Amino acid sequence: MSAVEDLAPAMLEFRELSRALAIDLRREALAVDADPFDSDRLRNCEALELLREMSMPAAYRTREVPSCADEFSGSALGRVVANIELAAGGDVSVLNASATPSLAGLAIDALADDKQKDRFYRDMAEQRAWTFFGMTEPDHGSDATAMETRLDPDPNSDGFLLNGTKRYVANAERGALGVVFARTGRTPLSIRAVILRRPSPGFTGTPLPMTGLRGACIGHMEFDNTPIELEQLLGQHLPASRRGLWGAMRAFNVIRLQIAAQALGAAFAIRDYVREQHGPAWSGHELLSARLEAARALLHRTASHVDQSPDDRLAPSIAKLHTTELAQEANRWAEAALGPGSLLEHPLLEKWCRDVCAFEFMDGTSNILRLTIASDAEPAQARS
Repeated sequence: MSAVEDLAPAMLEFRELSRALAIDLRREALAVDADPFDSDRLRNCEALELLREMSMPAAYRTREVPSCADEFSGSALGRVVANIELAAGGDVSVLNASATPSLAGLAIDALADDKQKDRFYRDMAEQRAWTFFGMTEPDHGSDATAMETRLDPDPNSDGFLLNGTKRYVANAERGALGVVFARTGRTPLSIRAVILRRPSPGFTGTPLPMTGLRGACIGHMEFDNTPIELEQLLGQHLPASRRGLWGAMRAFNVIRLQIAAQALGAAFAIRDYVREQHGPAWSGHELLSARLEAARALLHRTASHVDQSPDDRLAPSIAKLHTTELAQEANRWAEAALGPGSLLEHPLLEKWCRDVCAFEFMDGTSNILRLTIASDAEPAQARS
């Protein structure tokens, strides 16, 4: 039985809805690549607007959505199913231009109290805001425990002053709402997360030049004595061990699967495009096609596992590492299948070949994932 046939009826309905929305994303692909900061174009895209509503908790939606859309925010499996189809039939860059809670929302779900969650999602609904998530730093990359961004006590209030820099942050310039991680001391337990809104004093964001996945508008953030009120600090109601990095890791487990699904969907899009150029009788895709379907089954199983075991880092790390490398292999396969100089003749394919290169570095680089797999697999082998 295939990975698709294993899905429940509601998930199959949601898969078809995602396929329908993907058509609108495909129409915007080259325009968003040319100008990813065209907010009017993005807000007028009906598919992106529906995706924004689907990604919100039901209580904060401003319009009706199909009942099957609850699968999007309700499970890791739903996110995987949707993102594969939205990337395969649509476009990964336009998908990353959507104004959804994304990684910030996952961190809020894990770390915020009820009042903080309510204000975050109400702000999102009212502003139709793009979100940001500040973790990575220029000098430390994916090593979160080495971050230098600080939360210093504010001598004039019971709050803090945020100082430091973050880099490779999606929506760094246009994001109006998000989560930033910083430390109050030197130990890993001192790392905390805060809700930040734009504009805020001392908070600036600038875009970085992007070769691919331009719709994500990845950029750089700086904080110079940015005031943080006590109510912006997340996790105060949680045990000390779960106030900071624990919430980030829970969010990463889901978002890594989402990125893996987007990478796989982009690989399907590349495969389908090359097949169309050769015609239905061409059989040069069969090995790649088999590997793509096997990867889909892997992602479905892994997402179901994460829904049951949200703190397990091992399975999402394996899934993201595998699919991002497979997407790069699809790149090389497409270039060989169409011949020298072919990407110059196919701008959409050329764009996808640029886009998929970004996934290796997002929310856990491949090298970091290998270290995670090695460290987590050894205790699992010892237990068995």
